Amino acid sequence: MNQSRRLAFFLPNMFTALNMACGFLAVLLCTRGEFYTACLALILGGIFDSVDGRVARLTGTQSQFGEQFDSLSDIISFGFAPAFLVYSKYFSELGRLGMAVSFIYLLCGALRLARFNANIEKVSSSYFQGLPIPGAALAIIGLVLLTEEFPVLNNGTYLWIVYVLIYAFLMISNIPFNSFKSSAWVKRHKKLSFFIILIISIMTFTYEKYMIITGISLYVIGSLVYFFTHKGALQDVVQWKNE
Repeated sequence: MNQSRRLAFFLPNMFTALNMACGFLAVLLCTRGEFYTACLALILGGIFDSVDGRVARLTGTQSQFGEQFDSLSDIISFGFAPAFLVYSKYFSELGRLGMAVSFIYLLCGALRLARFNANIEKVSSSYFQGLPIPGAALAIIGLVLLTEEFPVLNNGTYLWIVYVLIYAFLMISNIPFNSFKSSAWVKRHKKLSFFIILIISIMTFTYEKYMIITGISLYVIGSLVYFFTHKGALQDVVQWKNE
């Protein structure tokens, strides 16, 4: 294998490693009580995570190794780190209950990733089977950022238990969440779609403490409403095969 080809294989895995590093950094920051900075580290990890797959496809270097490495990285950055973040900020004084709730989130995230790897050939690329673990992590990040802006919300500990558990169970549900990879509307309105994404990105960069939780909440609520009102249209999202 020539040097340029080796570099092509190295690049996507480098972004995956950077994602893992961001998750590790977020945990370290949580131990110091720097929750806002920990959230920023996880957001940066999400950016690296969105890049590694695209780089692999562009360079033609997709591999089973890369897929497994990506999942291992995700369980740290979007599973363990958010679980530790929410435990450190809200649940540390609840004793075993706080530990259990945080672990349930981590467990559901691990199950979500394992199921994704096992069912990758059975689920339509247009949808995710259950909420993706980066989406659940964004929900945790959005909550922490919002309560950093409004400290009075830190008192809603038991409400946040319900919040975390809802997102944990959404990950292991069979509810389809649109991936927008094959959206006919997006394909027909590419310029408008780009403009919308640009505006949302600018607003998120400017008002991150409000936009992240608002964005993920609208996505989840919209997906749930569509699922319960269009069940028949989504029955073939998962193609189970007899083996």
